[in-house]
Amino acid sequence: MLMLGDGSPTRHLQLLTSEPTEVDVIDMSAIGMELDGAPKQIQVLPSPRLRRQVWLRTASGQRLAYATSWWEASHVDEYLQNRSLPIWASLARLRTELYRDVQGVYYGHSAELEQAFGQTGPFWGRHYLFWHHGQPLTLIYEVFSPYLEKYLGAATTGTNS
Repeated sequence: MLMLGDGSPTRHLQLLTSEPTEVDVIDMSAIGMELDGAPKQIQVLPSPRLRRQVWLRTASGQRLAYATSWWEASHVDEYLQNRSLPIWASLARLRTELYRDVQGVYYGHSAELEQAFGQTGPFWGRHYLFWHHGQPLTLIYEVFSPYLEKYLGAATTGTNS
């Protein structure tokens, strides 16, 4: 449900953990017309673009997710007025109506994420586009910590017998 749902992951994390979901902004950089190693759907976003990278964590400090979002640079200030808030909180304050279009789901290993999360993989991730008034607003890539199994139960990848 967390991977394919069209609800807010930051809101879901808050409900799961019973703690506010907070954002640690790692980077906000202008990337111009670069594709930036992003999923191919970045091409539907007008340029110049801006990339925002964050950790989503509980108020007590437990990292729950890593996220990168790409924005048309001229619109980012309009929608992320307080850049330290989760995207969901910023857009909810503005009463922005959105359509979340999940484009890809991932399952894999990453030594860098194991170190950053302090958790052994594999990791689940996804990327999606937010559409607003028929136009692409942002492309978001998220990877979730295996720590969430504490709340959701262990992930299984086996087949039915």
